[in-house]
Amino acid sequence: MIFLLLAIFLILALVAAGFAVWPLLRDASHRGRYLLSAALAVVVLGVGLGVYVMLGSPFLALRSLTGPSATDIRGLVATLSVRVRENPSDPRGWVLLGRSYLSLNDASDAAAAFKQGLLVAPPSLRTPLLSAYGEALTIEQQGTVPPEAEAAFIAVLKSDPRDRAARYYLGQMAALRGDNAKALALWNSLLADTPPNDPTHGVLVDRIAQLTSQSGGAAPDISAMVAGLAARLKEHPNDAQGWMRLIRAYSVLGDKAKAQAALADARVAMKANAPALKALDTQAKAGGL
Repeated sequence: MIFLLLAIFLILALVAAGFAVWPLLRDASHRGRYLLSAALAVVVLGVGLGVYVMLGSPFLALRSLTGPSATDIRGLVATLSVRVRENPSDPRGWVLLGRSYLSLNDASDAAAAFKQGLLVAPPSLRTPLLSAYGEALTIEQQGTVPPEAEAAFIAVLKSDPRDRAARYYLGQMAALRGDNAKALALWNSLLADTPPNDPTHGVLVDRIAQLTSQSGGAAPDISAMVAGLAARLKEHPNDAQGWMRLIRAYSVLGDKAKAQAALADARVAMKANAPALKALDTQAKAGGL
C-alpha cells in the first residue's frame, strides 16, 4: 500500500513540478534558464516528498506543492503577510491582510495592518482605510471606542459623512457621554441607510427607541414598524432573518395568531433552505408556536 501511495505521489508531484517550471520553459528567450527550472522542480519535489516522509500524509505533501487552499484562511494570511512585506508600498495588500486578520478575530494584528496601509495609502483609499483602522481598534477594546479610534472616526466623517462605522461608533460614544441628541442624529441617519435585513438595523431601532424614550420623546410606533416588516417580506420573501424577526415581534406584541401565520409563510418561503427551516423550528419551539 505504501509503495502505491508513493507512486501516486511521485506522479502528482512531477505534474505539479511541471506546472511550476513551464512558464520558464515555454519562453524561447529564457532557454538558458533550464538549469534554474530543473533546480526548482527538484526543490518542489523534495519539499513535498519530505513532508510525506516526515508526516506520513499524502494530503500534506500535496498541499506543500499547491500552497494553501482558498478555504484555509490562516494559510492565506501567511501568504499575504509575505507578500505585503515584499511589497510594503501597496496599500491594497495591507487592506486585504487587515480584513483577513479580522476574519480570524485578530483585531490587534488587523489594526496594525491597517495602520501600515495608512502610511502608504493614496487619498482615494485613505478614508475607508482610516475607518477600518478605527473599527479594528474598537473591536480590539471589545466595543469600547479608544481615543485614537474616535479621532479616526471624526476625521472620516469630515471627508465622508455617510461612513457607516464612523456614524455607529461615534453615536455610541455620544450616548455614553449623555449627548442623546447627537447620538440620535447619527443613528437616525445611519438607520435610513441600513437595509431592513441588515443585522445592524434591529440594533439601531432598539437603541434609538431607548434614547428617544430617555430624552422624553415619543418612542417609535412598534406596531407600524412590524407592519412595515411584514409588507417588505411579502415583496421580498427570501429573508430568513427577516421572517424570524417578524415572528419574534408578533410574539412580543402578544399576537400568537399572527406569529403562527408568519411562521407558516416563512416555512413556505424558506422551503429550499434547510438551515433556515431548522432555525425557524427552533424559534417556534422556544416561542410555544
